[in-house]
Amino acid sequence: MKNITVTVDDNVHRRARVRAAELDTSVSAVVREFLVRWSGEETEFERRKRLQTETLNQIETFRAGDRLSRDDVHRRVLLR
Repeated sequence: MKNITVTVDDNVHRRARVRAAELDTSVSAVVREFLVRWSGEETEFERRKRLQTETLNQIETFRAGDRLSRDDVHRRVLLR
């Protein structure tokens, strides 16, 4: 387990200690819980990876044979 040092204003520290005492805990426990929750959040990379996986899982069927032929593609362009 690692220790960290955080510097806060005396007034903030005093109010935090009072608030923690009201909750029957310590400032260290509150900060620890915050860091555990905060660090457990999904990173931007993880979010994009999850979205990619979800999108790929939604594709039910894909076959290269379903693609238009070259002639059909050019015919569609002419119809516009």
